Amino acid sequence: MAKHVCQIVLLFLFVMFLSVSTAEHLESSQVQILLKIKHLLNFPPVLKTWNHNTDFCNTEPLTVVCFEQSITQLHIVGDNGASRLPDNFSIDSFVNTLSKLPSLKVLTLVSLGLWGPLPSKFTSLSSLEIVNLTSNFFEGNIPPIISSLEHLQTLILENNNFTGILPDGIGSLSALAVLNVKNNSLYGNLPRSLGDLENLRVLVLSNNNFSGEVPDFSGLTNLQVLDLENNVLESRFPVVGDKIERVVLRNNKFTFGIPEKVQSYYQLKLLDISSNRFVGPFPVSLLSLPSIIYLDIAGNKLTGMLSENAPCNDELYFVNFTANLLTGKLPSCLMSDSKKRVVLYAGNCLETGDENQQPISFCKNAALAVGILPRSYKQKQASKVILALSICGGVIGGIVLLSVTFLVVKNFLAKRAAQKPLTRYTAENASTSYTSKILKDARYITQAMKLGALGLPAYRTFSLEELEEATNNFDTSTFMGEGSHGQMYRGRLRDGSYVAIRCLKLKRNHSTQYFMPHIELTSKLRHHHLVSALGHCFEYYLDDSSVSRLFLVFEYVPNGTLRSWISERRVRRKLTWAQRIAAATGVAKGIQFLHTGIVPGLFANNIKITDVLVDQNLVAKISSYKLLLLSDNMGKLLDANEASDVKHIHLINRAKHQDKLDIYDFGVILLEVISGKPVNSRSEVEAVKYKLQASITADDASRKNLVDPAVKNSCSGESVKTMIEICCRCLLEDPAERPSIEDVLWNLQFAAQVQDSWRGDSQSSETSPISPMKSSHLKLTIRQ
Repeated sequence: MAKHVCQIVLLFLFVMFLSVSTAEHLESSQVQILLKIKHLLNFPPVLKTWNHNTDFCNTEPLTVVCFEQSITQLHIVGDNGASRLPDNFSIDSFVNTLSKLPSLKVLTLVSLGLWGPLPSKFTSLSSLEIVNLTSNFFEGNIPPIISSLEHLQTLILENNNFTGILPDGIGSLSALAVLNVKNNSLYGNLPRSLGDLENLRVLVLSNNNFSGEVPDFSGLTNLQVLDLENNVLESRFPVVGDKIERVVLRNNKFTFGIPEKVQSYYQLKLLDISSNRFVGPFPVSLLSLPSIIYLDIAGNKLTGMLSENAPCNDELYFVNFTANLLTGKLPSCLMSDSKKRVVLYAGNCLETGDENQQPISFCKNAALAVGILPRSYKQKQASKVILALSICGGVIGGIVLLSVTFLVVKNFLAKRAAQKPLTRYTAENASTSYTSKILKDARYITQAMKLGALGLPAYRTFSLEELEEATNNFDTSTFMGEGSHGQMYRGRLRDGSYVAIRCLKLKRNHSTQYFMPHIELTSKLRHHHLVSALGHCFEYYLDDSSVSRLFLVFEYVPNGTLRSWISERRVRRKLTWAQRIAAATGVAKGIQFLHTGIVPGLFANNIKITDVLVDQNLVAKISSYKLLLLSDNMGKLLDANEASDVKHIHLINRAKHQDKLDIYDFGVILLEVISGKPVNSRSEVEAVKYKLQASITADDASRKNLVDPAVKNSCSGESVKTMIEICCRCLLEDPAERPSIEDVLWNLQFAAQVQDSWRGDSQSSETSPISPMKSSHLKLTIRQ
């Protein structure tokens, strides 16, 4: 008995030792600091799991990032609209505690109710590179000593109560790439030193009380976003560099005209100068800038005659001319409804036949009131002047006539120059539309734009030095695996974001131009349910400058494969039935994009459940699809001199029923989603399929017995039946009989619908008035 008790005690001590050793990735002093931070923040819900046994460096979601047993990143994000911390909170004590983390490089404290002035002690965190204090209650001045944080790359103070002026010393932060002080109560003139920030990419000063002139920003050659909305700034249109992609000057007091240089901003996507005092002619060429998608000039005194033949960018989806002094006819390209474009033009003098337009005399008189003559009116006045001067004789008349002749010639030459078409420019890198998220996410400081709702930086070219730095010279610790399509590494870019880097060693010597058509196609493969490419890098042979290695950089999805959330033995927690339907729907949408979202489509992608990754929001993303650059027979295709025409190469994939190969693979994924058991061979597929087919004509209880036991008691019988039916149809032997991807999506959405209804109804019905199968597919062939 004593021996048995002794063994139990030893086992207990051993387990305790393992748990302690696991938790002690950090020094005990730093653990105490983190626990004190939790206490000072009044035990926010996001930190409720923190205790002495917490493995802080490996928590999910990621809150603490460690390097060599020191904390380098601290991300704490509370609930939106969090209230102010209690009166006994001390910002001085809090910052003093933070200062005991000398290796801290990234600090994110969002929506935590922090209040009080930002102490000067904050600058003792001299290693800081990224600071995000969004949506708190900080007040008082921004301490000038913040300029001592010489490594600072991102400073986000959005949605606080800061007052006073913007410190002039900010201009000495040479590494600063993002500055956002939106939604505060700052005032005064903007410091001229802002124009010295050569690395600045995002400058957001909106919703404050800044006044005076905007400094010269022509030296900000990397600036992509300038947002000055809702201030009292005045004088001329700000001068910025050619890389600008977004300019927002809305609701200020800017005057004078739109400078000619704006017509050369070939990367400009969004221009909002509404509710100002701009005067002078509106440059119609802005409508045809190669990247423009949003243009708002409403509420100014801009003049000019529009022509129905004027060109515009096909991607331009929003135009607002409201309340100006424009005449003529709307360009016909704006009236096309093919792009669902929004065009607003009330309050002008346009020939549209609408009641919301003013008479032509209104615009002429208004133009005279601000000292600007419409062109036709100028010509009439000039004629009268010439007639009057012709009556006068002598020397004075001769001088006047010579002067008028000179002005006419000059005006003629100016017109010819204005009519000369601008050379269209295509940016090397794909650019994207801007959203406020990049200002709240430090991972995107090197790419200030975002592609739609994907949250991805623009596709770009990486340097080899960047990738070597991201992977510590491709150290073995960053190696993720090797397959037929090259080696995969995990990298961390300078902006803190993680990426997956695929390295392809090329046996054939070809120039960069040889691969660019395929690179261009790869850059377009971006979708919510694909692991999308972020860029590429070429390495060259020294002797002939041909490509020796190609690196493809993809977004990094760290949350495991779909199989790891469904059928692996050591599953952390399994997906619910509704989550499984959502994941399957995501995979189907990814396949649909590969088939129809690009031209030509990508077919026969050989997608397996282990190729489907799950992100932090449980969104399914296909990580392996048929990129030509990864094709095993690429060399043969290139030998056939077809590489210069990507469309011709992909015609191979348009063979009959090629799309149905992906449908079969999707059916295999559904087998595992439904059963919760790994399916690794053709014989296993046939065995599970046979059982599912036999259950279609059985009752709900029999069908649910084939469902993963972890979810079978929480799923609707009609939903299960729909999922089984579409799965079996996907696995039919004859490809022609398999459903289309659109049919698959329709049935998955029906399965989700009836599941939601069943969950909300305590008395679920065994039948439904809505048939889950389209009428053309009601008959299901059962193959034994």
